[in-house]
Amino acid sequence: MKDYKKYYIIPAPPEDVYKALTNPATLQLWTGEPAVMSEIPGSEFSLWEDSIVGLNIEFDPGKKIVQQWYFGGDEEELSIVTIKLHPHAQGTSVELRHTNIPDEAYDDIVEGWNDVYFASLLEFYGDE
Repeated sequence: MKDYKKYYIIPAPPEDVYKALTNPATLQLWTGEPAVMSEIPGSEFSLWEDSIVGLNIEFDPGKKIVQQWYFGGDEEELSIVTIKLHPHAQGTSVELRHTNIPDEAYDDIVEGWNDVYFASLLEFYGDE
């Protein structure tokens, strides 16, 4: 199991980034796919036609999202994604921490975070 941590700068206020990550209609706008998402702890979510599925754990509106991501196996340790949003001079500093990523999935997950998830979000907000 491996952990991944990275910061991204999104050119939008934290409240807008939070909405983009939690509102199903807004998620669909930047992912291009229908999304299943709720801000209710204990609810399941699905993005990119079930490419990303998991359980919502905690929400602090405009500030933090905590989710468990499923990898389809019997993982002994939960894979937890924590996204913290901090005000930044250029919009929002997004602090991503993804723990307990299965070794065989690590490279694909890191590539997904950088080249798909946050690349799509940056494109949505007009950062070339």
